[in-house]
Amino acid sequence: MSKPWDKLIVALDLTDEKKIIGVVEALSASGVIFKIGLIAFSKFGPKIAEAVIKRGAKLFIDFKLYDIPNTMVETAKQLVYLGAWGFTVHIKAGKEALIRVKDEVAKTAKESKLPKPLILGVTELTSSQASLKQVLELAGQAKEAGLDGVIASAQEAKVIKETFAKALLVFTSGIRDHRDETADQKRVTTAKDAFLNGADYIVVGRPIILKDDYLKAAEEILSH
Repeated sequence: MSKPWDKLIVALDLTDEKKIIGVVEALSASGVIFKIGLIAFSKFGPKIAEAVIKRGAKLFIDFKLYDIPNTMVETAKQLVYLGAWGFTVHIKAGKEALIRVKDEVAKTAKESKLPKPLILGVTELTSSQASLKQVLELAGQAKEAGLDGVIASAQEAKVIKETFAKALLVFTSGIRDHRDETADQKRVTTAKDAFLNGADYIVVGRPIILKDDYLKAAEEILSH
């Protein structure tokens, strides 16, 4: 079985611009997707996102939007203009906010003739302990609001797929090679187990970006 490179999202959680570009240039040809979160965006602003997209890569923006509906909507619209492939919102922001974001993103993309980004709802962070009941309740709210998918741990992916008849994409973080330290992640698993559990995409940061050989590290993640 070939390695699912196009299902790997590499988190560029770095404050060194040279290293960020180095990761992108080392991996972009393989078809991986890159994630920009608060760390890199806070230091470099939109230019770092533009630099990734300029190199022909898909960009996933991970801001976990959680605010009043108007603020979430206006921020989401900027992500459409930026050219994001997808972005995250906090499901706990509430159904009203989620629906407004979904509707305005679709409208903005259509009016601007730009691709409509995927909207993924964060259930519970993999750095925290969470019950399956909590995660399923939040995933249910995401489905009701019409989001494209959810962020959850691999342990919950299978049940989410079964419960919601595969209506939601599942992005899983907390992915580790069996030799890697779990660091601050609590609900972790390997890439192989994540995909077997039904994950559509996996998000990996430190086990790749803190290694010397980014391509080799990514290959090892996808092999276990």
